[in-house]
Amino acid sequence: MEFACSHVVCNWRPESVEGRSGEGVTPGLGEPLRLSVKEHMYDNRIAVISQSEPGIMPPALPPRQFGSQKPHPQPTFRPPPLPSLPAPLPSLPPPLPPRGLEGQGEQSIRLKANVNVVSLSVGRLVDMSRASGIQSTQSPVKHCGRCSAALSSLSSVHNTQDTAVWQCEFCGLQNSLSTPDLRVGSKVGLKVRGAPRGRDVIYLPRQTDQDYENLEDVMVVFCVDISGSMSATSEVSPGNAMRSPTYVSRLQSIQDALQRALSSLLQTSPHRRVAMVTFNDQVVVYGDGSGVPVSLRDWALVDSDYLRQQGKQYNPPHCIAESYQHLSLRVKELREHGATALGPAALVSVAMASRYVGSKVILCTDGRANIGLGLMEESPAPFSSPQSPYFYRQLAHEAANSGVIVSVMTFEGTDCRLAEVGLLADQTGGRVNTVSIGTVATEIQSALADNILATGVMATLLAADGVYFPYEEECSHRLVREIGNVTEAVEITFQFACKPDSVESFMRRARLPFQLQLSFTTRDQQNVTRIITEQRRVTTSSWVWAGSLNMAVLGVHCAQLCARLTMEGRVQEAQRQLRAQQNLLKDISVQRPNPKEESIYGNWISTMTTICDDLITDSQGNSKINDLQASKSTPMNALSDEAAKVVYQMKRASSVDQSRRKQTDIVAL
Repeated sequence: MEFACSHVVCNWRPESVEGRSGEGVTPGLGEPLRLSVKEHMYDNRIAVISQSEPGIMPPALPPRQFGSQKPHPQPTFRPPPLPSLPAPLPSLPPPLPPRGLEGQGEQSIRLKANVNVVSLSVGRLVDMSRASGIQSTQSPVKHCGRCSAALSSLSSVHNTQDTAVWQCEFCGLQNSLSTPDLRVGSKVGLKVRGAPRGRDVIYLPRQTDQDYENLEDVMVVFCVDISGSMSATSEVSPGNAMRSPTYVSRLQSIQDALQRALSSLLQTSPHRRVAMVTFNDQVVVYGDGSGVPVSLRDWALVDSDYLRQQGKQYNPPHCIAESYQHLSLRVKELREHGATALGPAALVSVAMASRYVGSKVILCTDGRANIGLGLMEESPAPFSSPQSPYFYRQLAHEAANSGVIVSVMTFEGTDCRLAEVGLLADQTGGRVNTVSIGTVATEIQSALADNILATGVMATLLAADGVYFPYEEECSHRLVREIGNVTEAVEITFQFACKPDSVESFMRRARLPFQLQLSFTTRDQQNVTRIITEQRRVTTSSWVWAGSLNMAVLGVHCAQLCARLTMEGRVQEAQRQLRAQQNLLKDISVQRPNPKEESIYGNWISTMTTICDDLITDSQGNSKINDLQASKSTPMNALSDEAAKVVYQMKRASSVDQSRRKQTDIVAL
């Protein structure tokens, strides 16, 4: 777990309850959050030292006392000699400036953005190859009877004559530990048998006699559009006096990309199973190319059970080392014509791949589905039939449950309703991108490199009772998120806040506990639980020191949250978040400039701002968002393919180094 701020800022509250009392509406919650909003002396400001006084640090202040306040005398900034500096106490926050220094080089900035953000690099946490130095045990996890928190090294256990009581540090429940859980210690009496000693513990299942699991025994299914629109050409090299310009069709570029992918798989993963499915006005299942293709047309294109059965019952493809020649020949023979039965082809491909956990489906298309299941009507996007997004959402759920990744690629300048088809990738951990004739081969190679590290990933995040998670469904200190398939780059973020009624009690505490419970199934079918427990100090000052903020975590969270809100139609809330983060980034850069971070996150904010502005107001000046809410239609339908691609990529934003690689794919709209 990585936090955006070194301390928990207890007194931040959303704008919806700012300055009000009694009742407020928490962002992301359908029901009003009844919070007693009190006026505290703490006003959440960021301390920014003027650049005219570099190197001058304000002295540490003792915790403020509740009650009346007396004015502080103006301090004189004279840094003492280094040898006389006292050692900082571990229980105190970092040096924070007093109030009233605005005229002496200090700037007071109202903190509207919530800096209580935690980032979970799930891809690294489920990678068991990186967990060699982490404590592991086969003992069962002991959970709190009320909030399901796990017993950890931070837990307080009180011993009696023959029993022990664990007072949950998250909800305060007194949990009795049974006699088998206890053992006699030489100095401290009763101890909990098998209690974890570290803050990061992996609980492994007991060894069983199970069959050998070949991790390379997975499948790659290429699902390729060969409809008539794939004959459209683009110039790849200009002509001159000696020769004419060269044009390549979309299908030709796909054929070249597939040939390169097959050659690469033959060299790097010769035991990988590879299959191909094509679609136009019918779906043709080639498998590994060695057998007789199966054609599905007419009534079959609207029968989901039949399509699923055909995919699962088709002969399993041989490994690429055996089928390379057959598949290569099938790819060369492809010809474009007909309509676009995208939905049925995707369903058959997912059904084929679902027989092997960790398989991939790479879907390449250039047009809107216009026949069979998942067809997209020609009516204006915001008022189109809700059946197509429902179909793709259900298919994505089916793929995720089977441990299948789906990546979706569409061609630039086309209208494929990527906002709807992209749900297949968004919910399965795949990629969403628009490609050109020159980049399709590179994008397919990138999709092939995304390997599933774990499936069925479930994350439970707990905080002290009195903390809640804005923009989540439940107003509770316990948050459960179903993640599904996880690849290396998966990173998710959450923001948390303190209920106003709990602020004063939290400020009397030195630290607040946090716990992450991550349960998942590895590629070798091991059911693993990883539990990380930490404590964060509580700030006892009315200011937040700028140097204590992690802009990488805040930037990733801003991109993910605003993309999520946009997808859910809460565009105005996304705009408020963007403005707050934009102001925060600007203010922090004054005190701690970082051109790389500013470039990356500034680009994200600028791009998302443009998308949100386009959704709010159309070219005629009419309000779109009201029409979207009135029609109860998914707002993603109102996005162009290029905008939908950016929103999906923002939703998958990860750390700075990974994001820097993705930055070339993000364009200002």
